[in-house]
Amino acid sequence: MPRPPGFQTAITPSASADRAVVRPPARPRRGRWRAALVTLRPRQWIKNLLVIAAAGAAGAIGRDHVPLRVGLAFIAFCMLASGIYAVNDVRDAEEDRLHPRKRFRPIAAGELDPRAATWLGAGLMIAGVALCFAIRPLLAVVGGGYLALTLSYTLIWRHLLLLDIFAIAGGFVLRAVAGGVAAPVTLSRWFLLVITCVAVFIAAGKRQAELRRTEADARSRGVKGGIAAAVAHGRRRVLAGYNEARLRAILAVSAAAGLFAYCVWAFQIPDVDGFPWRPLTIVPFAVGLLRYGALVRAGDGEAPEDLLLADRALQLAGFAWLVLFVLGVNAAG
Repeated sequence: MPRPPGFQTAITPSASADRAVVRPPARPRRGRWRAALVTLRPRQWIKNLLVIAAAGAAGAIGRDHVPLRVGLAFIAFCMLASGIYAVNDVRDAEEDRLHPRKRFRPIAAGELDPRAATWLGAGLMIAGVALCFAIRPLLAVVGGGYLALTLSYTLIWRHLLLLDIFAIAGGFVLRAVAGGVAAPVTLSRWFLLVITCVAVFIAAGKRQAELRRTEADARSRGVKGGIAAAVAHGRRRVLAGYNEARLRAILAVSAAAGLFAYCVWAFQIPDVDGFPWRPLTIVPFAVGLLRYGALVRAGDGEAPEDLLLADRALQLAGFAWLVLFVLGVNAAG
């Protein structure tokens, strides 16, 4: 029987001479520059759009030099985040090799030298803080706080029950604060509460997807003893403290609190010529929140950026929100 094209044949020691094992071809290796770019994870820069959104939510995005300041702050936080990704990938290479998706990261796959990745990450973090300082010295303080929180998350918070989720949320809040500092504008406390709740919602969804994947992997390997046994030999041991009921409760509370805070924030803005532009944005916001919740319940929350870039319903809800928000800002101007 002819073999499929592109497949290679390997003979195992226990197999007879006329029996072959057909294996899929090895994944092609990336070059050094492409591997370095993949390590920076440009897909995840979408999270740093929150720097721009924070200034826009305060209605300051069209003032004087605000677009330039906020745009540079966005670039600075992309540099900070990518530097952290590179350093973390070096530290987590061994664990990543056991993950069905993360094992293809360049360092885990042996495509990028760990020392080169460490120097790349350190250089980006230094450059990011320097750019923040050039925009505003106070922004460098916020950038330094973001670095401290994110790096300490890798070392400490990711191993502590519930604190791991709130540490992730803290990173989103600092992005929003960075947008306000760069502008500079004072951000609404209700807006910051919205960011916090939605970030907790996303982080809890990520943990739920990880929990389900770990349990499924344990079942496929015949591991007995539940989730605790499944993670006993890994570093993501915090999963042993979670269960579906606890995570569903966190998801429900954070989603409800986030929607409530958003409604309060939206109704604080006065109508423009008698038309409630800002309250209208509640509809696409709620639709997006519900859609993301449905995807999380299906077990698809482990990579939030992939959901945002791939799910049409989420994209339509985000586009509708943006259109209504921009129309409201223009009407008020």
